[in-house]
Amino acid sequence: MDETRARDVLAEAGLGRDGRDAVLLALGENAVFAIGDLVVKVGRDRELFDRARRELAVALWLAEAGVPAVRAAEPEARSVAGHPVTLWHRLPDPVRPAEPRDLAGLLRVVHALPAPGFALPRRELLGGVERWLRLAGDVIDPADAAYLRGRRDGFAEASAALTPELPPGPIHGDALPRNVHVGPDGPVLVDLETFSADLREHDLVVLALSRDRYGLPAEAYDAFTTTYGWDVREWEGCTVLRGARETASCAWVAQHAPSNPKALAEFRRRVASLREGDETVRWYPF
Repeated sequence: MDETRARDVLAEAGLGRDGRDAVLLALGENAVFAIGDLVVKVGRDRELFDRARRELAVALWLAEAGVPAVRAAEPEARSVAGHPVTLWHRLPDPVRPAEPRDLAGLLRVVHALPAPGFALPRRELLGGVERWLRLAGDVIDPADAAYLRGRRDGFAEASAALTPELPPGPIHGDALPRNVHVGPDGPVLVDLETFSADLREHDLVVLALSRDRYGLPAEAYDAFTTTYGWDVREWEGCTVLRGARETASCAWVAQHAPSNPKALAEFRRRVASLREGDETVRWYPF
């Protein structure tokens, strides 16, 4: 789904002035638009309906628990031309960029929650790999696709055998500072679609990988671990979860390769670094 298609869906949903006054905020598995005091998420295809419905349920649960998080503007997902469409209250303008310590404070709150009254899935970190590779088609080297499938299978087996240090339970699932919005009232969690019930370590490995692969400064990472109260790198399973996330992150980029040359270049960079076992290669957004 490209931006044009997403705007067509908005127009069919009667949101915005034929979709033309919608401001694109992000384009990935969802196209995210700001329209007045709303944020509208348009899912890539009908396969994302269940996830959209669950995200709305999570938003209501967090609201009832008093967790600072984005709030839904409609309780149900709309079905528009085969796409899930969800509406959210737009947050006030940020007062500053989110920092890892802001994320750590929110994770402490989430990780203290009991399970909700509805089922959360396991964090299928590697579950999207096949779909992302399929969307990439023949734009990527078939040998690279086969290599990532092999890594997926190996890390899925190793992850299932891990013994956690922390008690399992609700997690955000994509715990990055970009999923925190710091408004006038403080940090707020956004992008709730990956909420899961699984190892809490999943949420902590993300920042460890950001430190190693994406250039997160060591002092920012240290502030994160100090605020949370534990460094996941002390856990012997960290390497396994890191490898699984690297595999998923690489395959996620592949889905954008057919329409974005920068994504294809970044995909090739990431695969090469994994093949060579070089953990010092920097990865970049595109």
